[in-house]
Amino acid sequence: MSENGLTPREIVERLDKHIIGQGDAKRAVAIALRNRWRRQNVVKELAEEISPKNIIMIGPTGVGKTEIARRLAKLDNSPFLKIEASKFTEVGYVGRDVESMIRDLVEQSINMIKLDEQEGVKARAAEIAEERLLDVLLPPRPVERKVDELMEGGEGDETPDESLPTDNTREKLRHLLRDGKLDNRTVDLEVAELRNSPMIEIFTSSGVEDMGLNIKEMFGNIFPQKKKLRRVKVPEALEILAQEEAQKLVDMEKVTKTAIEKVEQSGIIFLDEIDKIVASDSAHGPDVSREGVQRDLLPIVEGSNVNTRYGMVKTDHILFIAAGAFSASKPSDLIPELQGRFPIRVEMDSLGKEEFIRILTEPRNALIKQYTEMMATEGVTIVINEEAIAEIAEVAAVVNERTENIGARRLYTIMETLLDEVSFDAPDLTEKHVVIDAQYVKDRLCDIVEDEDLSRYIL
Repeated sequence: MSENGLTPREIVERLDKHIIGQGDAKRAVAIALRNRWRRQNVVKELAEEISPKNIIMIGPTGVGKTEIARRLAKLDNSPFLKIEASKFTEVGYVGRDVESMIRDLVEQSINMIKLDEQEGVKARAAEIAEERLLDVLLPPRPVERKVDELMEGGEGDETPDESLPTDNTREKLRHLLRDGKLDNRTVDLEVAELRNSPMIEIFTSSGVEDMGLNIKEMFGNIFPQKKKLRRVKVPEALEILAQEEAQKLVDMEKVTKTAIEKVEQSGIIFLDEIDKIVASDSAHGPDVSREGVQRDLLPIVEGSNVNTRYGMVKTDHILFIAAGAFSASKPSDLIPELQGRFPIRVEMDSLGKEEFIRILTEPRNALIKQYTEMMATEGVTIVINEEAIAEIAEVAAVVNERTENIGARRLYTIMETLLDEVSFDAPDLTEKHVVIDAQYVKDRLCDIVEDEDLSRYIL
């Protein structure tokens, strides 16, 4: 369920911190997310009838489609899955069936909830792990031998053996452990051995591609889990034991129930390359399979029950965000029933020089900031002035125009090419202050701009 109830304006403001431009797309996803919160606050009978307003984003690669969907999921702490529609094949062909994306989303959700639950029991797990490690470091007093001697008629040893560990010794050892004075000591631990069971995959419409996992579980129940002895240092042993205990303390039934509910109420699936499953004019060959994928996809988007190894999952209220360039087709080429399930269509803006300048500098994870911080780890201070940033943006725009337009992705390889020399020499530089100006950018990137063949290799 929605975690926060942010207003559409607040959602857009938060997306603005990471994504430049694309105001229409941000507005559409903000309304879709707010509608989810609204649905959860109406009467239950009506809430079941309100379907999510799925979105199609239309635009070239590298303009921010995936990033908008991913950031939206993070804002709402929702299970999120990105998948290419072209990976699916029509039922009857060898390949992934469309229901597999729901099963993948459930796995994502379970991992999210499990990590949260383990965080909640972290302190208790650490306490138990410490006791277990003390048992390894200081085995308990062997009182059994004393009892056996007395039962056989022996008098036993009336005086306590000073060499045997006492509670006082255990507490002293605990203090040494907590103070880090035992960190260099090694201990022998029994840890579970990872078993590589053979994977069996069956491709059918009923979604039995989970059978490989079920076979593993079945054999795991028949044969006891193997353990192996590992010699590790005390800090690593403490970490291994804490992880084991955290897993034992987590109620997996509760985790599964919560995870499925989260998928059903707030799951987000980003269907990329949806234009690749649009059939062309021909009615034979691979195009038949493409239309078949659309028809297989339809019930999932409309709302149906999908069988997973954790039980049935309803897809009625999962938000689907589809995206595609639609350069050789258009959204109206999708089958009519599927078009109706994506009522909101957003045209994405192409990126030019001005947008590239903002992308390089404004977001919290801006490329200029990333490279500056990475070089700082080598003690090198990089200063990229405004003229240099403008020149980088200009080069990216020109190369995009002359070759394939891949949007902001062009900036990554241009920055790598620009800073290749500095990155390589950084540990050995005597002059730790490097200023990059427009002339430096021109000198480093002039060959790329002038040689169209060379620019094709910069993807």
